[in-house]
Amino acid sequence: MASSPLTVPAPARPGRPARVVALVSGSGTNLQALLDAIAEQGAAAYGAEIVAVGADRDGIAGLERAERAGLPVYVCRVKDHADRAAWDLALTEATAAYEPDLVVSAGFMKILGKEFLARFGGRTVNTHPALLPSFPGAHGVRDALAYGAKVTGCTVHFVDDGVDTGPVIAQGVVEVRDEDDESALHERIKEVERSLLVDVVGRLARNGYRTEGRKVVIP
Repeated sequence: MASSPLTVPAPARPGRPARVVALVSGSGTNLQALLDAIAEQGAAAYGAEIVAVGADRDGIAGLERAERAGLPVYVCRVKDHADRAAWDLALTEATAAYEPDLVVSAGFMKILGKEFLARFGGRTVNTHPALLPSFPGAHGVRDALAYGAKVTGCTVHFVDDGVDTGPVIAQGVVEVRDEDDESALHERIKEVERSLLVDVVGRLARNGYRTEGRKVVIP
């Protein structure tokens, strides 16, 4: 069933960029792309600033990138909570403390639960290394190669309660070459993915957006 239209204006903070919390699980290259764009353009011109970085585990490069940038960080590990519901609630509360206008899953490898989506649904952005709805899940690059796809790419989408099923915001196309293995193809996809994510987050922050069923419209 199509959802009712949802309009999300640009943040009502005159003269201030949108507040973004980024979630990471690994190397943080998407996070770094956002940090670099904001540093190069300035937060006011880009339209957003990263106010905190959260993670589901310690000792990862993504957190080191955040700390080098002088950003506050927080870690919510699943094993520190009684169950996934308790973890989801803790992650929600830790994220909410920074009052984000947008949440960006920048390589965050945990499925967000109902508490998180109740609070941040419709404004949590994720990337996926395939052209959704084709090849969802953890092995999008491998699956595209195995299927014999001639083109693949990446998708920036909003997170919902499914696995890579949320409304598509933007997509980038990458050609599959005959000599490609999973690693080579994934590296080329990541290059497009980083650029696309930077563009999308900036436009969402500057312009606001609305969703009409599965269609996302950025003015």
